[in-house]
Amino acid sequence: MKLLSCPSGGPLLVWTLAVQLVLCGSGVYASEGTDNCKLLLHSEKQQTALKRLAPLINKNFTVETTSDEGSYTYWFQVCGDAGGIPGAGVIQINTKAEAKKTTVIGSYNATEAIGGSDWVMLMYKNGDKYEGHCSKENRRATIMISCDRNVEMGNLEVILEERDKDHECFYLFELDSSAVCPAVESKLSTGSILLIIGVCLVAVYLIGGFLYQRLIVGAKGMEQFPNYTFWVEVGNLSADGCDFVCRSGNREESPAYRGVAQDTLEEEPEERDDHLLPM
Repeated sequence: MKLLSCPSGGPLLVWTLAVQLVLCGSGVYASEGTDNCKLLLHSEKQQTALKRLAPLINKNFTVETTSDEGSYTYWFQVCGDAGGIPGAGVIQINTKAEAKKTTVIGSYNATEAIGGSDWVMLMYKNGDKYEGHCSKENRRATIMISCDRNVEMGNLEVILEERDKDHECFYLFELDSSAVCPAVESKLSTGSILLIIGVCLVAVYLIGGFLYQRLIVGAKGMEQFPNYTFWVEVGNLSADGCDFVCRSGNREESPAYRGVAQDTLEEEPEERDDHLLPM
């Protein structure tokens, strides 16, 4: 009791904060911004798909269309009141009507969400009833949100209104957004990492050695290159090795290709055998 009557309220405040932290850790206070949407089927896959649309929360998307029947403006919001109408996820406003009739196409309190690798299909049901189509069932909206990494929030487009059936009529909308794009995982191979490390070490060696030779040693010209004498020797040894491998044959010229000595070309003195003849 003394703790509760403490003037500063310190211990009570500490206990309150502790309880809040526990609740946050258990997910009671965790909000992804899509809690207003009420899923008709509570499944982990649908909840995951719906949470991917959290970056689009509190954003109004509008599009205007014109047809023979009238001119319409559509408003769409993710788990929010489209056009300020409570509970409406998608609405249609007939701008040619005198009173600008507003029709709720889908409500976010009856939501379904299906997600793929780079898309999410959001469905709002329980809209206003048709007056003379689709057996006077409730309207529903289907919004196809596709991945586009170049667009944070694209423009809403009306694809079609399917109302020539007796049941399961729907409005189809399309929207591009980077919010539903899969995360890009950048993984470097071991070879790439070693190559990057090697290039960095060589760059540090060259730049640091050049500065040391120029500023500390006072070298000029090619001698500014770090360990210039060593690398020259390495180059010479490499050249000798290449010469030994590529020219491993006998360096003496083959006798068949030797030049004829000049003295052999001179005419030898003619030998006389006159003394053998009988006198």
